[in-house]
Amino acid sequence: MTFPVIGVVGGGQLARMMAPAATALGFELRVLAEGEDVSAVSAVPNAPVGDYKDLDALLEFSEGLDVMTFDHEHVPADHLHALIAAGVNVQPGPDALINAQDKLVMRAAIDRLELPNPEWASVDGVEALVAFGDKTGWPVVLKTPRGGYDGKGVRIVGSPEEAAQTTDWFEAMSPLLAEAKVEFSRELSALVARTPDGASRAWPVVHTIQVDGVCDEVIAPAQNIPLEVAAAAEDAALRIANELGVTGVMAVELFETPGSGAGFLINELAMRPHNTGHWTQDGSVTSQFEQHLRAVLNLPLGATDVLGTVVVMKNFLGGDNQDLFSAYPAALAAEPAAKVHCYGKSVRPGRKIGHVNLVGASVADVESLRERATAVANIIRDGRIPSQAAPGNTEENA
Repeated sequence: MTFPVIGVVGGGQLARMMAPAATALGFELRVLAEGEDVSAVSAVPNAPVGDYKDLDALLEFSEGLDVMTFDHEHVPADHLHALIAAGVNVQPGPDALINAQDKLVMRAAIDRLELPNPEWASVDGVEALVAFGDKTGWPVVLKTPRGGYDGKGVRIVGSPEEAAQTTDWFEAMSPLLAEAKVEFSRELSALVARTPDGASRAWPVVHTIQVDGVCDEVIAPAQNIPLEVAAAAEDAALRIANELGVTGVMAVELFETPGSGAGFLINELAMRPHNTGHWTQDGSVTSQFEQHLRAVLNLPLGATDVLGTVVVMKNFLGGDNQDLFSAYPAALAAEPAAKVHCYGKSVRPGRKIGHVNLVGASVADVESLRERATAVANIIRDGRIPSQAAPGNTEENA
């Protein structure tokens, strides 16, 4: 009996969270790790250290794999083409992945598919940026096409005078992406998966809450979204996956724009499991991590039904507490229904180090779920119970 071997390039928390799904299905997971201390290494026995920018390292890692997939989108496209030429099964392939690697390519693809796009332009200098801002109105959003994430590589430019201060960005990378600043009511995410044979499934559209450009909370499904908007967003995500030949999981980040056009605009694409899909670990019949493995192996996709009625995911970032486990007794006692996922990372302020999931039986539970998930996350982050929540104590160290 032979089970497949899956190689994941990148050793972050996404690769780490693929490991339990692979183990359950009997697959062997291997990871090409950036260093010996990255998140996935402690969860995956076979995790050699190698540079994803080094083609020889990728070729060596590819030996014995049934499929190669990714924890991030940063592997150079030329390397991916070379791997395919050498007979490696790369999923998703470079022609799809380029749309997540390069935001200018992505914007052009969304236009080509006639899906809802904000006004945008490729700008090669301050003069072009000012012309765009004068045309669309200020402020505008300036983005680096490659390498940005979690709010990095994004700059709000409020006037021609502020545009004159962006020369350092153009010196570092040109052209850049300029977008009209979108007026939106909230951010949404449409998560889908697709196999190489073209089978696809979607999870319900979710509401994502961002803080300082980083995903902070997810509410699944999104509450009070018009049925036609949710259906159109889901259809748009499935169409992108099919038309661009995406394989595996893809997240389409959206701006909700009530009363305007389709009711949403497309923000960004991610062709891998995504922070806005972490709720699926405990809140869906099939998690995004299991689905990604099924998809890249061209296996039948799992059901995407929500368990319960509503699910809340709450991220926790690095804070004052360096000894996260010391806070577990208090955190787990505070909310026995909470599912805590910790990434095995060293603690740094602002660094994503874990998340909490809670499943509710009624839409009326949403605010309660948010408060309870936040309480658990805060106890782990801070290493103590807030004074008002500690019975009989002014403050209790966890």
